[in-house]
Amino acid sequence: MNKRILVTAVIFGVISIVLGAFAAHALKKELSPESLQSFNIGVKYQMYHALFLLFLGCFNGVSNVFKKNIYYFTVTGVVCFSFSIYLLSTTAITGINFAAIGFITPIGGLLLITAWSLLLLGLLKNKSIK
Repeated sequence: MNKRILVTAVIFGVISIVLGAFAAHALKKELSPESLQSFNIGVKYQMYHALFLLFLGCFNGVSNVFKKNIYYFTVTGVVCFSFSIYLLSTTAITGINFAAIGFITPIGGLLLITAWSLLLLGLLKNKSIK
């Protein structure tokens, strides 16, 4: 499981860097400042959670059951949160109105909050950490 978590973290990190560079160079000319700011929020949260997964993959302070659940909540949360923001903020250049998927963004945020909360719960349950 740790290898899967670490590989996913690296993939999220690489995608985050690529999309951040794309936003800074190509999208800057095409999007409004508000849309560009929204896009960059998606990039930031994706990178934050890439780092979170790197930590999780190297950390042995929670059980494998907790780790597995945290992983799935994080991955699903990033996809729902960041990727819906990418689509919503690029409507002006794609010509596709993604407003119908707008409800996915807060669901993704809730999944990310759940992942962090599970880590907290797993830490509190671990008696070997003083």
